[in-house]
Amino acid sequence: MQLILAEPFKSLWRGKDAFAEVERLEGQVYRELEGRRTLRTEVEGRGYFVKIHRGIGWGEIVKNLLTAKAPVLGAGQEWRAIQRLHEVGVPTMTAVAYGERGANPASQHSFIVTEELAPTVSLEDFSVNWREQPPLPALKRALIAEVARMAGTMHRAGVNHRDFYICHFLLHTDKPVTASNFRLSLIDLHRAQTRAQTPRRWRDKDLAGLYFSALGIGLTRRDKLRFLRGYFQRPLRDILHDEAHLLAWLQRKAERLSSRYARKYAPGAQA
Repeated sequence: MQLILAEPFKSLWRGKDAFAEVERLEGQVYRELEGRRTLRTEVEGRGYFVKIHRGIGWGEIVKNLLTAKAPVLGAGQEWRAIQRLHEVGVPTMTAVAYGERGANPASQHSFIVTEELAPTVSLEDFSVNWREQPPLPALKRALIAEVARMAGTMHRAGVNHRDFYICHFLLHTDKPVTASNFRLSLIDLHRAQTRAQTPRRWRDKDLAGLYFSALGIGLTRRDKLRFLRGYFQRPLRDILHDEAHLLAWLQRKAERLSSRYARKYAPGAQA
């Protein structure tokens, strides 16, 4: 069993079964599945997000493996990713409680509690009108540079996200957002994988998701080149030569994702 508690949960749950106490937390439920529950709660006037994993069963694990998907077995994946990102300087959530018990991955009980990041707006919502109302060029360049820095640092640190879209970058709005003064945080790491080194396959999947999610916000070719230079941290000429195969694959992959998305959400499409 693993149990790590910071305040206020260290004091609130002292002498109690933390796994029972986390199940008693109430608030706005964002996701309720058989094996996972996500909710927002308030403790002592502060907001927290709670993710509880109760095991997905061997049937679901086998199904994921047979379809070449890596199953999410518990809160440990998010806990490890958060710790690694903090170590390397990628702004993300702060975990204040983490617990895991049970050796059987199919029935393991685990949870993670993170501080709410507020007030914030997702980068997806912040950029939704950029085609009609372009942002200040300096601000757009600064945001692209920071997303590139965060993505490159994350991958070089051995973390791949697996839900790497611009909606999972939160822009803090507690003060005016300017090119020289803003803060982004990366969230939703429950599927993230942490290793000594990120496999190229998983790195490329992250990059394809990020590119796809930014297709509709009016990025120019120069914007994309700025991202590449910031992500790879190499001269642009070398990147275009050495990563030509990747760049062509990203374009094809993003186009396929766009077509799939359009079919799924077309009028009359089945849910």
